[in-house]
Amino acid sequence: MHTVAVIGAGKIGEVLLSGLLRSGWAADRLIATARRPERADELATRYGIRVVDNGSAARDADVLAVAVKPQDAAALLADLGPKVPAGKLVVSLCAGLPTSFFAKWLPEGTPVVRVMTNTPALVDEAMTAISAGPFATAAHLALAEEMFAPLGRTIRVPESQQDAVTALSGSGPAYFYFLVEAMTDAGILLGLPRQVAHDLIVQTAIGSAVMLRESGEHPVKLREAVTSPAGTTINAIRELENHGVRAALLAALEAARDRAREIAEQQL
Repeated sequence: MHTVAVIGAGKIGEVLLSGLLRSGWAADRLIATARRPERADELATRYGIRVVDNGSAARDADVLAVAVKPQDAAALLADLGPKVPAGKLVVSLCAGLPTSFFAKWLPEGTPVVRVMTNTPALVDEAMTAISAGPFATAAHLALAEEMFAPLGRTIRVPESQQDAVTALSGSGPAYFYFLVEAMTDAGILLGLPRQVAHDLIVQTAIGSAVMLRESGEHPVKLREAVTSPAGTTINAIRELENHGVRAALLAALEAARDRAREIAEQQL
């Protein structure tokens, strides 16, 4: 079992730590770093792991998982980069930042794997996309998959697709929560108590997602199975189309993709 150091263990870093522990990863094979001493104490107490400085993490770990906000990455790497031994695998969870950004700060030839996961990792239902940088091998990708598989599903994509992944699945949970919020309000408008509306929608969402995953059917076919001629569902679908919901989703995801690109440009 490899030793993994989570560098800058904020929210997403803690998600990775807790997921690895739940999957059986030994606590003595996990290391974290944190800027604030109180955060370091919190992580050590909660998870029983070592919390050390960046230099110790770079020396002792086989994999360095960088999990800071993109705007903090340059300052971190300025400190961390000179301490990273040649050939050490670096896994980036920094949204929007390409592997070329890391190349500026790390030793020549350092393998970097770029990862985009999402918050359902907290319940082991994440969708994680993994991309190889120029020096990352198939073995490095396999190791990254080993780390993130316990958190849900993993998929390999070319790095050129990572901004689209960020828009679609990285930010994706927020879109579903937004939809549930709106449907809950609609349920209240129709006369249902808030909790009843919430329970109806959440279970319907879970059931629909499982059907999509397990049946392998195209979503259009599953939707058509619910849409009877002159029935209630087709009237609702008509209103969604009249209000441009499909076009709004397309525009929203393009905006998220473009923002991911802007974040990278600001840091490069």
